Amino acid sequence: MRRDGDLGIGDTRGLTEWIDLCADHEVGFVQLLPIHEMGLDDSPYNAISSVALEPLFLTMEEVPGIDLAELDRARQGVGAGEVDYATVRSAKGGLLESAWTRWPQQAGGLRPEFARFCREEEGWLADYTVFRVLMEECQTAAWEQWPEPLKEVHEARSAATARPERLDYFAWLQWLIFRQWRQVRAHADRRGVRLMGDIPIGVSRSSADVFFHRDDFDLGWCGGAPPERMFEHDEFIRKWGQNWGIPLYHWDRMRAGNFPWWRRRIGKLTDVFHLFRIDHVLGFYRIYAFPWTPDRNGEFLALNGAEAAEKTGGLLPRWVPRPDDYETNRQANLADGDRRLRMVQEAAGGAEVVAEDLGCVPGYVRPHLTTLGIPGFRIPHWDLDEEKNVIPGDQLPECSFATYATHDHDSIPAMWEGFRRRAAENPAGGCAGRVETAWQALADFAGIQPEGAFGDDVLWPLVEALMACRSRYAAIMITDLYRLSARINQPGTLGGRNWSFRVADTAARSAKRPQWAKWREAIQKSNRGLSK
Repeated sequence: MRRDGDLGIGDTRGLTEWIDLCADHEVGFVQLLPIHEMGLDDSPYNAISSVALEPLFLTMEEVPGIDLAELDRARQGVGAGEVDYATVRSAKGGLLESAWTRWPQQAGGLRPEFARFCREEEGWLADYTVFRVLMEECQTAAWEQWPEPLKEVHEARSAATARPERLDYFAWLQWLIFRQWRQVRAHADRRGVRLMGDIPIGVSRSSADVFFHRDDFDLGWCGGAPPERMFEHDEFIRKWGQNWGIPLYHWDRMRAGNFPWWRRRIGKLTDVFHLFRIDHVLGFYRIYAFPWTPDRNGEFLALNGAEAAEKTGGLLPRWVPRPDDYETNRQANLADGDRRLRMVQEAAGGAEVVAEDLGCVPGYVRPHLTTLGIPGFRIPHWDLDEEKNVIPGDQLPECSFATYATHDHDSIPAMWEGFRRRAAENPAGGCAGRVETAWQALADFAGIQPEGAFGDDVLWPLVEALMACRSRYAAIMITDLYRLSARINQPGTLGGRNWSFRVADTAARSAKRPQWAKWREAIQKSNRGLSK
């Protein structure tokens, strides 16, 4: 999100401005990507901690000891386009280091608050700060590449203790960012807008969590997703699937202790968010996994199953802990999911849980989510009936979250134009199979024809149909509202333009755009407005 005077990336002050914009237009909730501290690949789904928040989102003007003249100079070096993470990290990092040197003189009445934060958060903060110090010293979060002595937890703690000022610095950053996010939460409460977070199914292999709690993680397998032919850009995904590189969990060990790691993770998330999405909730039942890390994908691309198994000692990608091939296995997977999701709900307290249940969905998952009262995703042009017809909005289940796309998909404008292009490429038979069916279903859901260029005559019937559906939640992406084809993430790829999208407008300029008034009308018409 953009605001005037930011440093090339969204920050907490910018978010409060957008919360005000949403409240003024009766938008009930704002869904964000994960906000935990990212590794050097700049992916919010590859965090170095399940608790620590990303300092890049700090509002610099509110940092104690910040030099406003330095801040103005730093703004000159940051571009106004998409997020340039290296430039933003350098600019904000320099300002924060400078402010830290002035902290002893500037602390004043804030010193007791900082000390209290360190005491209250010690359970995770102590390990995190050790990890950050060693990550800085070794210049990588990949702890498996650290010098041999530092790979051992005892040696790591001992080495980091020799740099107490850096331990304090990283704790100070977390105090600042938690403080600002809690202020955002309070502002959202005042305006009646709910904040929706996102909790990935896994954490980065190169994280403080895995380093300090290795017994909780199975490093022999990497979580992912099965092969998918629709990924035209990636031959590996079509053949083998998506290898996310996240370690699996030793669920039995976690269960024996009543899931303390998960409970802390969720409890800290609800410091900020009113509700949250579990990314890839299917992984709570069973997960597709690879016996090799993503950096080795290239070794297996040209191999057949037998050749791949020879390289791995007989192991191939498979469902872990078991597939859904027999009823006994299905019931066992269902029991696992039930136990884990009930724990999540309990840990969430008053925060509501939403499940991203897209992909290869076993038949037992959605009925089970309904029994728990957890809304699952419904994408109208994918969720068809047995005759491949679209399910009308008033027949979607109430316990569901309706949307046309997520950050991993094309926006509505890009999707519509993609359907048109494929139809033009095959004028005799139209689009093939799933694509043709999806375009027709999308149009049917909105009561329009699958033809013509994307414009207001396509956008607003789609938005109004979504807002009017029976689902408990209905959301569109910001790119849809601005009629943009920009994509937030391309699954199966690293770097590039992934996660760098920014809205061109600030909240103040957006308030003058006609589409916000139009959207408010659609919300009010559907009785989803804040006043309802």
